[in-house]
Amino acid sequence: MDAPTAAETFTHIRIVMGMVVSLSLARLLNGLAGIVQHPNAARIYAVHLGWVAFMFLFLVHFWWWEYRLHGLPVIEFTTYLFLILFCALFFFLCALIFPTSMQDYDGYEHYFMSRRKWFFGFLAGMLVTDFVDTALKGRDYFLSLGPEYPARTALYIVLSLIAVMTANRRYHAVFVIFALAYQFYWIFRVYDIMT
Repeated sequence: MDAPTAAETFTHIRIVMGMVVSLSLARLLNGLAGIVQHPNAARIYAVHLGWVAFMFLFLVHFWWWEYRLHGLPVIEFTTYLFLILFCALFFFLCALIFPTSMQDYDGYEHYFMSRRKWFFGFLAGMLVTDFVDTALKGRDYFLSLGPEYPARTALYIVLSLIAVMTANRRYHAVFVIFALAYQFYWIFRVYDIMT
């Protein structure tokens, strides 16, 4: 019996990754639907909704760029485990954005600020993981992103670590606006066409 090819292994991995990504997207969409269904259950917070939009965009982007893994000559179990853990970070971030219950909080602002250390700590960790993931796709691919990619990732990590430490509402508002705008720019400039 022949060993599976990297392409066959990648197809299997994409199915498993797809399940975790789907759960993450479902968490975001269910949270948004809950706000629409029960608008008076908890006061909304624009910064919170901004991070919901950011995570939705990041998840869709993640699924798009993971296609590049099909080019790996060999996919080992450690790579598979790494990718599943990467997906799990997305799920955990989405679960942090929309808790199962808001009964202990007077609104999403109170909730989000009380959990900001967890959210931004995991976001920084996910960005480090993204860096490793990009390196897995090969040196040529990594270099094709230019010096902007490591600078962008480092900037996001630093801004996330600052967000862990500060409860300044203005900082959080500016950060989410910047993160969303830059993420749109980055996606459409670098990833709009898949080759």
